[in-house]
Amino acid sequence: MKRSPYKIKLMVVGGGFAGLTLIEKLKGNSHFEITLIDRNNYNYFPPLLYQVATGFLDPASISYPFRKLFRNSDIRFRIGSVISIDTNGQRLLLDQGDELEYGILVLAAGARTNFYGNKNIEHYSTPMKTIDDALKMRNKLLGLFERAAVAKTEEERKRLLNIVIAGGGPTGVEVAGMLAEMKQNVLRKDYPELRNDLGTVYLVEGAPNLLQPMTVKTHSKVLQIMEKLKVRVYLNTLVSDFNGKEVILNSGEKIATETLIWAAGISANLFQGISNEVIGKGNRIQVEGTNQVLGIPNVFALGDMSIQTSDANYPFGHPQVAQVAIQQARHLGNNLKRLVKGFSMRDFVYKPKGDLAIIGRSNAVADLISGKLHLHGLAALFIWLFVHLRGLVQYRNKVVTLYHWVVAYLTNDISLRMVFNDKQTESSPEKDTVDTL
Repeated sequence: MKRSPYKIKLMVVGGGFAGLTLIEKLKGNSHFEITLIDRNNYNYFPPLLYQVATGFLDPASISYPFRKLFRNSDIRFRIGSVISIDTNGQRLLLDQGDELEYGILVLAAGARTNFYGNKNIEHYSTPMKTIDDALKMRNKLLGLFERAAVAKTEEERKRLLNIVIAGGGPTGVEVAGMLAEMKQNVLRKDYPELRNDLGTVYLVEGAPNLLQPMTVKTHSKVLQIMEKLKVRVYLNTLVSDFNGKEVILNSGEKIATETLIWAAGISANLFQGISNEVIGKGNRIQVEGTNQVLGIPNVFALGDMSIQTSDANYPFGHPQVAQVAIQQARHLGNNLKRLVKGFSMRDFVYKPKGDLAIIGRSNAVADLISGKLHLHGLAALFIWLFVHLRGLVQYRNKVVTLYHWVVAYLTNDISLRMVFNDKQTESSPEKDTVDTL
């Protein structure tokens, strides 16, 4: 791209980790006119969605409006979804019918839940990718508890209280731990009818270990914690099907339940106009070392959407985690600054900073310094707390979230246990409940 005396129209699609980090890196730079496009009018923090879903946090604790975030800046915001991209004419078509021109386009729209083609699981299970998913899950869980309290038979009660989680990565493990503690502490207090029959939390993982990328010490410790929390763990096992009443494992075993939480995989979001020739594993867009999309000038992809195989340490692509997205965005920001000054761009190299997971209220594990340092207990818990508070975008979010955590830790209780239904839902019981907080 040639140097230009005019501002370059930089379009960023997606306001998650990668998108916001890139904007922060280039904010105030006189060479760029930056516009963010997102289907929501707010940013949210995905690692804490499960705490919204289990009632430990309210949605406002982990989300913040883009327009308020960009107040008193020259960043522009457009709400909407990108329908197609004209890479030759350098235009975007939005769902409202508007066309936007770009000089540089950055795709950072993340990923969606991957159901691996199983329509039953897609229809009946509960994913954990958006605020809407978390609120639906919270309403569903609280509704199931109310139904279980008045269930006529033991069989019905168990089906309502049993919860199956597919996927033993950080999300699956953290959800399992939170739900197990919620059953032991909250349900015993609020539902005297259920004290002797709380159902079982099942965690199903296809790999040989929970938190598979972490160290052997962590694998062993996580299993110990799960056993203490009375979570039943299945390893080397897959969920084959779910009909809304029964989860079927690939071993043939059946688990009576109305709740399957799906945390077993993701697939990158795609847009019309990006050639199938550059789509790689998991629908991820293949990029060069600079994160430019292969064969498409002035278009870049970051985070979960991209797959880069030129990093010698990650020949099959980087892990789809927040740290990769953040580091790629910072690197691209520096590269774009170099580009407008006439210098060549440099290839991205990922530098892992460690892996963390919290299990329940007070158990956490951490692998740091490329797995050379393993921590668990309070030390790992404080590191987890610090990292996640730091990741929230505004001071208010940090304070409110910390307050809820301290209260939950000291009281062993949660306060966000209300189900709000709108009039449409009340008149249409077959529809999902809608939380109006």
